[in-house]
Amino acid sequence: MSTKLRSRSGWKTPVSLICVIAVCVLLNILGSRLNAVLGMPLYLDDIGTILSAVLGGYIPCITVGFLTNIVNGLFNSTTIYYCIISVFIAAAAVAFANKLRRVRFPHVIYAVLTFAALGGIAGGILTWLIFGLSFGEGFAVDLAASINNIIPIGYFSSNLLSAFLIDIADKALTTAIALGIFKMLPDRLIKYLKSCSWYYITLFEKSEPGSRRRFSLRLKVTAVVALSTTLVASAAIGTSILQYHRYTIAEFEEQGSNASELIAQKLDADRIDDYLTLGRKAQGYEQTEEMLYNIRNASPDIKFIYVYRIEPDGTHVVFDLESDDIKADKAGDIIEYDATIERYKDRFLAGEDIPGDVTDDSSGWLLSVYKPVKDSAGKTQCYVGVDMEMDRLRSDEFAYLAKTISLFIGFLILIRTYAVWIAERQIVKPINSIANVSRRSSYDTVEALEKWLKMLDALEIDTGDEIETLYDEYVKAARNTVRYIEETRRKSEQLTKLQNGLILVLADMVESRDKCTGDHVFKTAAYTEIILRQMKKEGISADMLTEEYIGEVVNSAPLHDVGKITVSDVILNKPGRLTDEEFRIMQSHTVEGGKIIDKAIAIVDDDSGYLAEAKNLALYHHEKWNGKGYPTGLSGEDIPLSARVMAVADVFDALVSRRSYKEPFSVDKALDIIREDAGTHFDPDVARAFINAQDEVRRVAKLNMEP
Repeated sequence: MSTKLRSRSGWKTPVSLICVIAVCVLLNILGSRLNAVLGMPLYLDDIGTILSAVLGGYIPCITVGFLTNIVNGLFNSTTIYYCIISVFIAAAAVAFANKLRRVRFPHVIYAVLTFAALGGIAGGILTWLIFGLSFGEGFAVDLAASINNIIPIGYFSSNLLSAFLIDIADKALTTAIALGIFKMLPDRLIKYLKSCSWYYITLFEKSEPGSRRRFSLRLKVTAVVALSTTLVASAAIGTSILQYHRYTIAEFEEQGSNASELIAQKLDADRIDDYLTLGRKAQGYEQTEEMLYNIRNASPDIKFIYVYRIEPDGTHVVFDLESDDIKADKAGDIIEYDATIERYKDRFLAGEDIPGDVTDDSSGWLLSVYKPVKDSAGKTQCYVGVDMEMDRLRSDEFAYLAKTISLFIGFLILIRTYAVWIAERQIVKPINSIANVSRRSSYDTVEALEKWLKMLDALEIDTGDEIETLYDEYVKAARNTVRYIEETRRKSEQLTKLQNGLILVLADMVESRDKCTGDHVFKTAAYTEIILRQMKKEGISADMLTEEYIGEVVNSAPLHDVGKITVSDVILNKPGRLTDEEFRIMQSHTVEGGKIIDKAIAIVDDDSGYLAEAKNLALYHHEKWNGKGYPTGLSGEDIPLSARVMAVADVFDALVSRRSYKEPFSVDKALDIIREDAGTHFDPDVARAFINAQDEVRRVAKLNMEP
């Protein structure tokens, strides 16, 4: 592939992905804006999310779900914290995508209910947390109140049910619009998107059948990304929560300090003794008390305001404002030290400044701020105490935590999705492609090796990193391997030809001593191959008759009479009938042939292949099926198969050839003899295969027939 074509292919993925994401995010924004204009109690902000799910899967869908909330956050800042809900709906949409494409009605209903459960129930719980353990106000809250009036299930449950019902209507309309748009898209566009590398990348790995991997590379990469992101984000969330907590307490403390400072400035310290003695009857007492009430009512976070003089015998009340749930103490009353005063008693008695103190008891979670009130002589007469109510901090921290975690999980899923894609596209897929090509290729023929190289070239891995380097080096090594195998095979073929040639030369030298045998070694080898291939064709001993075995038997067939080299020329070329002693010597050529080949086997230190079959042929080709042959009297299948085949080939060639002691038989007569001796002299299966292949037999016999 040219560089230009690769460049264009490289742009195809990001451009197509960005276009799909941009269009689908725009659909979500337009849907939510249209809903706002029409004033409907719906959302319509998942149209693009569902459309992207059926168009391309997790990569565009989760991105669309996340970015929609980010963009909508520009109009309503609270929306950004619902990105986790949008991401979950996106994942569910992809899970239902195949059924949604076909518009299978029952599955569409299941999908709508799933979307509604995520958006209504999970989203409702998130709303409750974000709004400080409250559902806020609006149509959904009003509907919840009506539901609770009819079925008293409580504030929390009724609001979740209300949100679920509203979301059913919203997701049904949203799904219908998304599928309508999908059905209107041209098939050409759908096919184009299917060709993109981001199309339907899955979030979760499916193990291959028979795979022994415990942890795939893809899983390791995404686990590292997820773990590192989680650790960093967890540390960031924990730090931000701690800082938020400290900042909020500092804010409460500053507010309480300002209030106590203001009171200390307005309080007449020189009249404290009169206030303690006369109480409300003292001059200016009621006006001061009214001022304290005004300051308390000015801030919703101030729960208690009081003025105490701390003495060794206890706390002397100067002012104590009444609240809705606690009755105030009267001026002049002496009460026990509370926890804060007890903790800082010495400093109170010394008239020193007191640090803010947080307590959580029956009065609630409070931040107490004390300010000393000094008279004109600079002596501390009493302390102004302001208790800031901290319950709002709890709800605020819940809301802050919910917002932060929601945003983090949504972002984490987005990052993990892209990590899976990048790992799949840049690492896992290239490596698996190389492995699959190697696994599914064979290397036993030149054509298979060439096919292997072509398949490797077709991968065209161009990741631009170490993976591409690995691929290039692997292809280079594969080419070198193929060249080496071809060279080795060529040399092996040369050696095989040399070996077979030497065998034929040796056999011919042996046979040339016998003036009557002519080209016997060549004809018997030809008949042997005809028999073996006919047997394979008929399924006789099919598991044994491999190409390798047939080649070994045929190539070693010329050595079947190698033992005749030990027989005297006088006996070999005697024109008349042999005596019993001469015949015994002639029979010994089988045993002598076996010994000769045993020596060859010992030299090459190998008892397999053609030498093993050569020994079988030399030693047993005169054995008979009925056990009346020589030299060992083997019978039936105890006789090696190659020897049983050679027995037929050897006898047939002897019958149709001229000998010093006989004239040649006709082919038909020889075939009749083979047929008659099947089951006695010859293996019946071998004899039948020979007879069935008589057309080939006649052709060979005719080519070698003497004129």
